[in-house]
This record gives sequence, structure tokens and C-alpha cells, in this order.
Amino acid sequence: MELRQLLYFVTVVEEAGFTRAAERLHLAQPGLSSQIRRLERELGQSLLDRSGRSVTPTEVGRALLPHARAALAAAEGVRQVADEFGGLLRGRITVGVLSGVAAHEFDLAAVLAAFHEEHPRIEVALTEGSSDRMLAALQEGELDIALVGPAQEDPVPGVSFQVLVDEPLVAAVAPDHPLAGGTEAAGAGGGTGAAAGAGGLPLEALRGLPVISLPRGTGTRGVLERACARAGFRPRVVFEAADPRFLAQLAGRGLGVAVVPRPAESVTAGSGLLVLPFAAPVPRARIVLAWRTAGPTGPAAAALLARLRTGLATGPA
Repeated sequence: MELRQLLYFVTVVEEAGFTRAAERLHLAQPGLSSQIRRLERELGQSLLDRSGRSVTPTEVGRALLPHARAALAAAEGVRQVADEFGGLLRGRITVGVLSGVAAHEFDLAAVLAAFHEEHPRIEVALTEGSSDRMLAALQEGELDIALVGPAQEDPVPGVSFQVLVDEPLVAAVAPDHPLAGGTEAAGAGGGTGAAAGAGGLPLEALRGLPVISLPRGTGTRGVLERACARAGFRPRVVFEAADPRFLAQLAGRGLGVAVVPRPAESVTAGSGLLVLPFAAPVPRARIVLAWRTAGPTGPAAAALLARLRTGLATGPA
């Protein structure tokens, strides 16, 4: 029995057919079929049911499948350890990225490019998603590393954080909005309306007003909802969008109060909106680098995590 035969068997099962499996493995289909038949003869069992429109594992094949995958994973682990000690890391890393994270001051693309130049044999797979989903994927082992905006201050069980961005939330309103209090808009980065006062806008001022916010599942939305719950009400969110600039445009049309992270200059430039800071305790939005507390599952992920922790560090560790 050879490892490549187990790989061929697993691939045929995953692709439900010999043609697609051969394409994935870059093999000729007759050669692939021949290797599978050799494996079946050696084991004395039929592993695949070829009678239907798609190829499926037999009862014996289903029982053998997890062992085949474990053998392949063990062999890959041996290669990774050998490569690590030889200075030649390789493997595949899955990284979750919060939508819009590229707009922040740290340069994720530059860090990944430098890592790829140093470790060209490591494949990094990026995926975007909401913070809630990515934190759950981290806990379940579906992601190795993630950049997320958590709603809670403390890390979730089994996950560690390094804070990269920590910004206060602000309210952005049109000049004629009641919260503007008759004060003219101060433009991007604006001043404080009369409704806000010297100490900032009380969060309770949002009670009953139409609010424009990032979608559910994002850290900013979670922070807003938790802060409002502590103040004894639920925000009346009438519009939600993933792009803070679009939120500002909606607010500029008088459709509600946009609640966005500061620096507000990035979302209010040229809009004429009035930016109102909140009174203490000020709700804050964060972007954090997150990983499983037990550590990455392989040396490749550990190497990338170390690079990200130093390359993206703009906040406290």
C-alpha cells in the first residue's frame, strides 16, 4: 500500500468521480483507475461503487476513509516538521479578514507579500466574513488566524486577541438634523452640535431615532447594541451596510444617524456631515488579530501569526 494510492482514493471520493479527480491530481484517468484497482486488490475489498452516475464509497470504503485521511495528514505533518527544521516551511493557512479591513492604516497586503517572498511554498487562503462567523470558525478550527472586530472586550473562550485598532464610535448627522442643535456642520472631522454639549452626545439621545449602522455580526454593530442595552433601549436601525462611506451618504440625505468608528474623516470627507462624539462611557470599536489560544496547528500558521503580530502591531499586545 502506498500513500499516493490513499491520496487517489480520498480524492475520487471527494470529487465523486474519476474524471474530476484525475484533473485535480493532474493525472491521466486510466492511470488513476489502475492505482485504485491495485489498492482494492491488495486490500481484498471493493472501496468504490462505480455503478451510479457518480462514484461513491462502499461500506468498506466509508470505513477506510477517515483512516486514509489520517495517514495523509500524518505524512504531511512529518514533511512540515522536517521542513521546519530545514528552514523550508510549507503548508496551507486559512486567514479570515473582516470586510473593509484594507481601509485601515496597517498594510495587510504588504505583510502577506513579504511573508510569501520568504516562504513561497506556503499557500495562504484569505476569506472575508462577519466577525461573529469568523470567531466561531476559529473556535471550530476552520480558520487558523483572523482579523475581526469583536463586540465584546474580552476574548471569546479558546481564542486570544491582539488589539490592532481601537477607535471611539461617533454619530454623523446632516446639518439640519435635530441632534445638530442648530450648529452648522463642521465638515470632515467636524465639531459638536448643541445637542451633544461639551461632554459629548449622550447615547440615550439615539433612543427612538432612526439609526444607520454596519450589519449584524460586525463588531461595530455589536458594540453599539451592547452600549444601548446598558443604557436601557434598543437602537432603531433602519439602514445597514458594510461600507461606512455609504452609511455617511445615507445620513447626509437625512435618513438617520450614522454610527461609525472614528476617525470620521474617512467617511465624512466632503459630505457636510456634522460629527458628534459620544459622552462617556464612549463605545469603542476594535479590530483585533485573533488566533486559537492553544496555538496554530502547524509551523506554517505559527510563522505567519508571528509575522502578523509584529507587522500589523499598531495597538497594545
